Amino acid sequence: MSMEMGNGTTVQEFTLEGFPALQHLGKVLFLVHLLAYVASTVGNAVIITITCADSRLHTPMYLFLSIFSFLECGVLNTVIPKLLLIFLLGRQTISFPACFIQAFITVFLGAVAFLLIAVMSLDRYVAICKPLHYPTIMNLKTCSLLVTVCFTLPFPFITGPLIKFSQLSFCGPLIIPHFFCDVGPLIHLSCSDTRSFEMLTFALALFILITSLIITIIAYSNIVVTIIRLPSAKEKQRAFSTCSSHLIVLSLMYGSCVFIYVKPKQANRLDSNREAALVNTVVTPLLNPVIYTLRNKQVHQALKETMCRMKISR
Repeated sequence: MSMEMGNGTTVQEFTLEGFPALQHLGKVLFLVHLLAYVASTVGNAVIITITCADSRLHTPMYLFLSIFSFLECGVLNTVIPKLLLIFLLGRQTISFPACFIQAFITVFLGAVAFLLIAVMSLDRYVAICKPLHYPTIMNLKTCSLLVTVCFTLPFPFITGPLIKFSQLSFCGPLIIPHFFCDVGPLIHLSCSDTRSFEMLTFALALFILITSLIITIIAYSNIVVTIIRLPSAKEKQRAFSTCSSHLIVLSLMYGSCVFIYVKPKQANRLDSNREAALVNTVVTPLLNPVIYTLRNKQVHQALKETMCRMKISR
């Protein structure tokens, strides 16, 4: 698959602009982002490992959390290594196949993550609002079906537009004003009529975000009502603390993605999109292990026991 320039020549590569205003701080930014990248990867990998290793964590909540961490690792390893090369070595070029793959993976995994967040909200709703029926409702079959839907539903919606995207022509210069191959900035490099494609991209992003957001709002509205009715003040405080942690991550993800994607006219705000995308690809994956799991006493206990077993085995 290849794209063509307006003069009929084949596009071989693009240039990622990165953060040109901060390029003189390249080595410092490289170190900062390298540390964030390593911490995020290790933190999410720990969540996945602990969930798989400890049978007490073989529950729907931790299954969804481990899959969410897997998605975060996928986005991190798709975007950040190239950003580190830009900061350290100034290697801004990216081949068309690599750019296309990067765009597909980031959009696909992002869509799956938002649907998974809605599923996690439903899981918390059933656990808090219908605790007696929780083992029956959220059984292995149901969990597997929900995860399968999260991965399969976005695929045709994303693949179709990206195939159409591959048929666009480009007039140059092929400089992407971003630090990775995001769909929005790529659209504005085309000399084809992209109005229908822009509206399609907008509609699909809106559909994924709104669907996930509506499910999440309905679930948490019922959770809040149930928590208010709890007789014990300690139970209320603990439940609200769990919800607040979840909502912090939700706010970061929804806020940054609405800012980036749910705008019919993106050309005027591509620069600010970079900062919002950086929050979504670096900051959020770094916070997730802390907010979602590592504050959990059950995970703390499992982590301590696993580390003790590793020391004993040595």
